[in-house]
Amino acid sequence: MIVVSDTSPISNLATVGQLDLLKQIYGEVVIPETVYQEIINAGATEPATLAIQSLKSIKKGSVNNLTMVMSLQTKLDPGEAEAIVLALELKADLLIVDERKGRK
Repeated sequence: MIVVSDTSPISNLATVGQLDLLKQIYGEVVIPETVYQEIINAGATEPATLAIQSLKSIKKGSVNNLTMVMSLQTKLDPGEAEAIVLALELKADLLIVDERKGRK
């Protein structure tokens, strides 16, 4: 199963100490580079930053269709736009996003 995630679900689960749920449920989760950078840039002591650097179950992926990413960024956050495009490119089984605009 291929699962792609946006920033907020990972950050929120890490904040409440439940990030391991993603591994338990899905095995492996892929995040685009922008999502990785958003998490890392949140600060060295943030739970998600600490977790993302050590968890092997969260992998980085790269998007190819930058035109589609730029188009989506007119309405969505950069990480969310990349997560959607990466999910499409990987033919992901599931995309985890928390914002209503992104789900539409």
